[in-house]
Amino acid sequence: MTALRGLWPEMQDTCTSLGLMLSIVLFMGLARVVSRQQLNGPMAHAFVLEFLATFQLCFCTHELQLLSEQEPLHPTWPLMLIYFFSLVHGLTLVGTSSNPCGVMMQMMLGGMSAETGAIRLLAQLIGALCSRYCMGALWSLGLTKYHVSERSFACRNPIQVDLPKAVIIEAVCSFIFHSALLHFQEVRTKLRIHLLSALITFLVYAGGSLTGAIFNPTLALSLHFKCFDEAFLQFFIVYWLSPSLGILLMILMFNFFLPWLYDNHTTNKKE
Repeated sequence: MTALRGLWPEMQDTCTSLGLMLSIVLFMGLARVVSRQQLNGPMAHAFVLEFLATFQLCFCTHELQLLSEQEPLHPTWPLMLIYFFSLVHGLTLVGTSSNPCGVMMQMMLGGMSAETGAIRLLAQLIGALCSRYCMGALWSLGLTKYHVSERSFACRNPIQVDLPKAVIIEAVCSFIFHSALLHFQEVRTKLRIHLLSALITFLVYAGGSLTGAIFNPTLALSLHFKCFDEAFLQFFIVYWLSPSLGILLMILMFNFFLPWLYDNHTTNKKE
């Protein structure tokens, strides 16, 4: 009984954080419904939806990062939360990418115009920065003992390996995730969301202790804005260039190299 009483404050803090994340998901969902009804222009519509999606993703990830730093009730608890909220984002953020790499992939594959891509990238950048400053204001209220305003002004460097390894990890994570995103399009929606959520959880488990396994430039900017200010070149290379490199390699492999290899093999077989 004494042990349970000792755990109660921790459970209260966890429930408060979970409540905040679920509240922002509901609020962003309501905002999306209103925007669909009120906005007529396709560009304005794309901008608002991408902004709301990126804000939701960054807000929840800030709070998830906070929860992961607490003493977990069970070793798998942080991974369960990552899987659950990946499902939530997958179900609620349909039609948006919340990731510049996703926009870049669609543009390179011809599925999105340059103008629409630029609008979406701008919306993601603004959404990521707004979520950061909103989190700082929220943490200053001290709703839990972990909510302290100083968190938002400190650089918590997630890179625990040297630069070449960090670049490879983020590039590989981006390559694997976007390859799955591209090739799971024919899978039923409900199953696809579970598969992608499981993949995200695995990538975070595998690379989270090394670089954070973010593979999303705007999310990295929101989470580690102060670090970008203090060590811009390192963070730009790891969290912006590396995921973009992973996307480029993925497109080159699946759209050029493998088809060329197949055609070459077919030609040799006929001869």
